[in-house]
Amino acid sequence: MKPTPSKKLSSLPPYLFVRLAQLKRQAQDAGLDVIDLGQGSPDLPSPEHVVDALKKAIDDPSTHRYPNNLGLPALRQAIAGWYRRRFGVSLDAETEVLPLIGSKEGIAHLLMALLEPGQGVLVPNPCYPVHYNGVVLAGGKPILMPLREENGFMPDLRKVTPAQARASKVLLLNYPNNPTGAVLPSNVLLEDALAFSRKHGCLVAYDNAYSELTFDGYKAPSILQIPGALEHAVEFHSFSKSYSMAGWRIGWVAGNADAIANLSKFKGFLDYGIPGFIQQAAVAAVEGPQDYTVRAAATYERRRDALVAALSDVGWTVPTPRATMYIWARLPKAAQKQGSLKFCERLILEHGVVISPGVGFGPYGEGYVRISLIAPEARLEEAAQRIGQFLSAKKPWLAKTA
Repeated sequence: MKPTPSKKLSSLPPYLFVRLAQLKRQAQDAGLDVIDLGQGSPDLPSPEHVVDALKKAIDDPSTHRYPNNLGLPALRQAIAGWYRRRFGVSLDAETEVLPLIGSKEGIAHLLMALLEPGQGVLVPNPCYPVHYNGVVLAGGKPILMPLREENGFMPDLRKVTPAQARASKVLLLNYPNNPTGAVLPSNVLLEDALAFSRKHGCLVAYDNAYSELTFDGYKAPSILQIPGALEHAVEFHSFSKSYSMAGWRIGWVAGNADAIANLSKFKGFLDYGIPGFIQQAAVAAVEGPQDYTVRAAATYERRRDALVAALSDVGWTVPTPRATMYIWARLPKAAQKQGSLKFCERLILEHGVVISPGVGFGPYGEGYVRISLIAPEARLEEAAQRIGQFLSAKKPWLAKTA
């Protein structure tokens, strides 16, 4: 017997970063020195005091037992304290905070916990893949809201039809935005989203994973700062980006108590929560000195500036984002016809530079690529030089095309 995948799974293409990893291995097997700027996996080490807290916690035998899927009370309280200090938001640590095995897991499981088969979710596009894939795997129907460059990569809620609004149970938003790097110029979109929620009865799920990676003096808001948000919204956050703890697999969700209770109940059937020693280290992260996040943001800002300048030197003008760890760039004009996937495949296999095709973030991402700032300036500049060689070759993107 050959087990067959469900229709939901079959409807999805292979995960973008799995495909990029395969191409990377091919390039390495061919002897290329690969510069991987694909996945948003921080290359900075986790904070030293957090690592020390983990080492201490792992020697405590109590952390070797099953954790509680609600999370350690100390961690929930620490997250609530972080919100109070960072955003001036008061949360009930018992009912309005839930630690997660990464925000990606939490977003997908929230959708599974809330959606009935065929129910709609308003999803900006391009988007972080789980925003779309999580809806499909939950049996829901993604309703795409285009993010266009001319609108600052902001969705237009006025273009959601009455039928789409009635069909939707969740409205997803993500700023600072992955993959585009867009930031909110004001709180108007958040206020509009909450007004939309009140009118149509859907939950606003706000992915705020990049709130601490901001540049040029910009400070990202929390949707929970908006009056009435706790009645209509939840916000996801990640230790992966703020504290370079991607491999630790820990995040959280905060906000509407009913939504969190439903997510917690759902997770109770599937997992035992986060290992206790990781949770104790996470307490050290949010309660300890926050200068690490300031230094990390400054590092990404320097890298941004170096890469933007280096790409300009080879003839590719790209935007200068005010947040995240990505540059979202329109393909060079001559490469537009071949598309982002072909461009990235050739760049990896021929020049050993891994970047992400925009189409991997959804149909409205076609014509763009995402470049992650996950290497020191010298390697970014080397990557730009290789990209310049690729672009200066005689129509390299047209070769070997059917």
